[in-house]
Amino acid sequence: MLETTIAEIGPPDPVAMTAARDLQARLTKPAGSLGVLEELSVRLAGLAGVCPPPLPEPAAVAIFAGDHGVHAQRVTPWPQEVTAQMIGNFLAGGAVVNAFARQAGASVTVVDVGVAAPLPFPPTDAASADAAPADAAPGPTGTAPAPPRLLDANVRRGTRDMTVTAALTRDEARAAVETGIRVAAGLIDAGAGVLLTGDMGIANTTPAAALVAAFTGVDPEAATGRGTGVDDETYRRKVGVVRTALQRHRPDPADPLGVLAAVGGLEHAALAGLILGAAARRVPVLLDGVIAVSAALAAAALAPDAVGAMVAGHRSAEPGATVALRHLGLDPLVDLGLRLGEGTGALLALPVVTGAVRVLHEVATFDAAGVSEK
Repeated sequence: MLETTIAEIGPPDPVAMTAARDLQARLTKPAGSLGVLEELSVRLAGLAGVCPPPLPEPAAVAIFAGDHGVHAQRVTPWPQEVTAQMIGNFLAGGAVVNAFARQAGASVTVVDVGVAAPLPFPPTDAASADAAPADAAPGPTGTAPAPPRLLDANVRRGTRDMTVTAALTRDEARAAVETGIRVAAGLIDAGAGVLLTGDMGIANTTPAAALVAAFTGVDPEAATGRGTGVDDETYRRKVGVVRTALQRHRPDPADPLGVLAAVGGLEHAALAGLILGAAARRVPVLLDGVIAVSAALAAAALAPDAVGAMVAGHRSAEPGATVALRHLGLDPLVDLGLRLGEGTGALLALPVVTGAVRVLHEVATFDAAGVSEK
């Protein structure tokens, strides 16, 4: 499945991009007056292969959840059981991502790809996340989304401690990536016009920092942030943990599946798969914070043209996110100092993306409106 998906990912359509730039120049506004939104609309036209591109709606948030063996190295003060507890909160609609999703009219699908504890809630699909159930899919534009749903696609009960051994086997990393591909296909088949990345996993900013350092070559300190707001002592330990893991495994960025296996998390691998699955279907993916952009580095290493499907929702306060976005050549749409994860920053940026495309659909040209040009 992974190789087939990668083979389906192609470059942006230059004809559609040229048409979008030409249309932007003829709309009733000064050329360039919408700033980055104009180039965003051009990129989305290139992705879709048509001008104007489809409106990026309905929106579907996919939250991948997993736990981490590196938690044993005391890189966070939060207990590991919070991962499962927050899944319950997502399903009850009580998290920040739920509030923002309701505001945006986006559906929320939670995927257990590697939670350590068996979940006490019945999944919507306990098989393999081959497709999103109909009532987990986004509804027609303007309608309220269905309640959050849970997919059971657990590859293993949390990763191994990457400072001791590889976090995952290659087969486990591949299984997580392919889970993300299947979730993307299910949500798109159910009608989603844009996918938004979400994540949940106590200690997951530590493997994210390791992935960023491995793929970009920066020093671990430049890739490592404070996550949930750790104190100075814990932060220093966290940097040391990332450095130790990288020195132990020496992951090769030319072998992205190997990098994911050595120092990644199951949710990171699944998010990489979600991005690849969307890119293969030429559907945009709105990236959230450092977990998502570290996964995006893996997706881009597997299929460089997948970057054409990526839209950076926001600039996370985590330093590794800025390093990763720079490496990918992506500029974030908003910068609000967020570091929550879950998909919250992507949801806040969603109206910006929709607005960029709506301009191409709805704004009159100078000729059509009878407005004189300069």
